[in-house]
Amino acid sequence: MTGDRPILIVIAGPTASGKTELALAIAEFYATEIISADSRQCYRELTIGTAKPSPDELARVPHHFIDSHSITENFSAGQFAEQSSTLLSALFKKIKWWWQLEEQDFI
Repeated sequence: MTGDRPILIVIAGPTASGKTELALAIAEFYATEIISADSRQCYRELTIGTAKPSPDELARVPHHFIDSHSITENFSAGQFAEQSSTLLSALFKKIKWWWQLEEQDFI
């Protein structure tokens, strides 16, 4: 059992491998949100070659760091780490299902 430790589900893989649909299915099942860690999807102006979720996919569950910044802004990996850490803390407080999961649920 995970006890009082929150669980972070990470989905990684190459472009066009089905990560978005899997993330959506998991987020819908657990009634949670998606935090994108893609280095280009956060920029509003970058639409070609980024494989951003479609408007329909974005409407299914809340997403973070999709079209959230402009390429004219400085946005570093350190800033992403700080902002995403703050966001994760808020989400773990808001969403309480994680304490019911068993470690084998993720193997």
